[in-house]
Amino acid sequence: MQKQIWILWIITIVVVGLSAKVVAQPSGNLRGVVTDAASGQVLSYVTVVALDTSPVVGAITDEQGIFSLPPLPVGRYNIQASFVGYEPTTIREVMISSAKETVLEISMKESLLTLDEVVVRPKTNKEAPLNPMALAGGRMLSVEEASRYAGGFDDPARLVTSFAGVAGDVTSNSIAIRGNSPQFLQWKLEGVEIPNPSHYPEIGGVGGGILTAFSAQVLGNSDFFAGAFPAEYNNALSGVFDMMLRNGNNRQYEHTAQVGTLGVEFASEGPFKKGEQASYLFNYRYSSMALAGDMIGGDLKSVSGMRYQDLSFKINLPTRKAGVFSLWGIATYDSYVNYLPDDLSNYDYIPIETIARQHMGAAGLGHKIFFGENIYLKSTLAATYAENHTLTDLYDANRRNPQRIQDMLDENTHLIFHSYLNTKFNARHTNRTGITLTGMLYEDDYNIVPNYPYANGEWMQNFADANGNSLLASAFSQSSYQFNKHFTAQYGVNLQYFGLNRHWTFENRASIRWQAVARHAFALAVGSHSRHERLDYYFVTEPETGNRLVNKNLDFAKAYHTVLSYDWNVSDNIHFRIEPYFQYLYDVPVTPDGGFSIINQTDFYMTKQLVNDGKGRNFGMDFTFERYLKDGVYYMLTASVFDSKYCGGDGIWRNTRYNRHFLGNALGGKEWMLGQNKQNVLGVNLRMSLMGGGYYTPIDEAASLADKRPVEDETRMMDSRNPVDFITHITVNFKINKPELGHEFGIKMLNVTGSKYFYNYDYNYRTGQMEKTTASVSIPNVYYKVSF
Repeated sequence: MQKQIWILWIITIVVVGLSAKVVAQPSGNLRGVVTDAASGQVLSYVTVVALDTSPVVGAITDEQGIFSLPPLPVGRYNIQASFVGYEPTTIREVMISSAKETVLEISMKESLLTLDEVVVRPKTNKEAPLNPMALAGGRMLSVEEASRYAGGFDDPARLVTSFAGVAGDVTSNSIAIRGNSPQFLQWKLEGVEIPNPSHYPEIGGVGGGILTAFSAQVLGNSDFFAGAFPAEYNNALSGVFDMMLRNGNNRQYEHTAQVGTLGVEFASEGPFKKGEQASYLFNYRYSSMALAGDMIGGDLKSVSGMRYQDLSFKINLPTRKAGVFSLWGIATYDSYVNYLPDDLSNYDYIPIETIARQHMGAAGLGHKIFFGENIYLKSTLAATYAENHTLTDLYDANRRNPQRIQDMLDENTHLIFHSYLNTKFNARHTNRTGITLTGMLYEDDYNIVPNYPYANGEWMQNFADANGNSLLASAFSQSSYQFNKHFTAQYGVNLQYFGLNRHWTFENRASIRWQAVARHAFALAVGSHSRHERLDYYFVTEPETGNRLVNKNLDFAKAYHTVLSYDWNVSDNIHFRIEPYFQYLYDVPVTPDGGFSIINQTDFYMTKQLVNDGKGRNFGMDFTFERYLKDGVYYMLTASVFDSKYCGGDGIWRNTRYNRHFLGNALGGKEWMLGQNKQNVLGVNLRMSLMGGGYYTPIDEAASLADKRPVEDETRMMDSRNPVDFITHITVNFKINKPELGHEFGIKMLNVTGSKYFYNYDYNYRTGQMEKTTASVSIPNVYYKVSF
């Protein structure tokens, strides 16, 4: 292991030494396309300039809306697009490198101002989601930020934990949005819902994993919603990741290779044929926790048996008359083996071995075609697949006589058709109407001992055995209307039908935005939302009920969201936002007459009978103060104060597991341009997080010692609280730009401070006592990347 690290650093030193000999200042190319935000139609004769250049560097879009700037020296630029009748738009923090072209897609909003009025301030792309129908509750996700921000780790799920109202933990990338369960979150890719795209999904808790399979090499800028999302989003209660893959470069071939302590990665893109518009893009990654476990040791050593791979791709095929076709996909392959030591004489805890195999895949064929200048139809035919097969054996004290205590298989295949028609009637009114049909094929075979992993003489029982198919159908229509330059309103409806038990919902969504003055804006968004449960939950049986499906008739869990936001653009480079919110959840699955709620579920399987008698409420206020990157410096301060409660089947209101009460983040960084011609970039990024402790149910000490296993005290559900968490992440990188070649080396470190997270209770067979199990996972990635 030490030899590998030394080799990595020697390569780095050699590259740095060679870069010092470069005299000519490297430059990079910037090009892109400009479109109308509402109609998607390309805009000709738009002026695009790189701000703060002297003399000014700019270009004008052609008839296809395409622009190409003259070569720019390596560095960061703010790019502004302006056109008569449209609001000027600024794209901030665009990095120009020598190894790859930078390709932008700029959307401009048609203005209602008359020619004699003056546009006071350009619109900045970071202030709002990409989806033009969203007026509040959302934010654009920048791929570059996921790579740059400390703690982002190239993972969108970890990136958003730096946003106000979003809590994570150090052991997984699961996120709790405004006190909600991580499983209430929805992932979408290219417009369709996909399974949890994380490696080792659900193993460490529902809704999360280790890292997502999305690579910064293939992701495009995307949207993240933390509540009150537009009507086109169904089947989600807390938030939505609306992810997009970017198109590959259709003019030149570009490649990237990376090697580091977490594995290797290779990406490639380019045109299928020079001079044509079609392009390809793919990324492959093979990772292992073995080297990182050897470096750090401790709790990370226990997961060194993890091996995972992922592949993602997109093929873009424009045609002259038939529209634009795209073929895209993402796939993961995960394996985990946790072997016991050969000698168990010093092993204090329950001796179990686990083998897990998990696969996820999603692929689709997309099509977008225009009918005239202001109408387009976008459709996707996709298939998704997810499999989780986990086997666990319990051994005796001599590491013999294994007893199978868990054999759980979960397979889901979804066939999806999604289509919507976008119509821009005029500068004021745009409508989007569509449908989604999802054919759901499932196979579940859940066998587990009742008090897993403690068998205590008991054998496995089957809690779910199903093989069949069902249908989830939804339709929506939403309109955005701008009354004048100050007021914009949006209203939409969503209808959802679940064929498994014939339940349906009808949901209203509405929002309004008031641009009081140039730098101050207010917005209000309200709406109802719903979500069906994991399919295996519907097929739970209990020994006392025989083969009767006790959860087959579960209705959708539902919620009302209200979000009020105030935005103040303190300057062109500083933004301040306050968002108070209230959420009321109802028809939440809970145990009859008990204190359990699906809100607090952590296991990836269900063995309980549930009824739709639960409630929940979340209210709080989020604060964000952000300085965009300028002169090499950026920072963001976020804070949240909130309260999250739930009511179980027994009618008692309690704290939810995710009621941390407060969250705070301080992150920032500095970039220095180095080298004889300022062609290289040194970046240092830091993030510190302070979070209130979450709640958990304490054990009944006497009953636990008597049974030699954790036994929860059901009279004190969610009555105990973890201590305050303080977590620090750091990212340091150095980028070397040479003509048509780029090198980058650095280190990304999660949880530098070694913060511990309470996991569960374990019985210590040596001492005969119950012990708290905590995990302190610090993940390092020391890497070298080359682009050419």
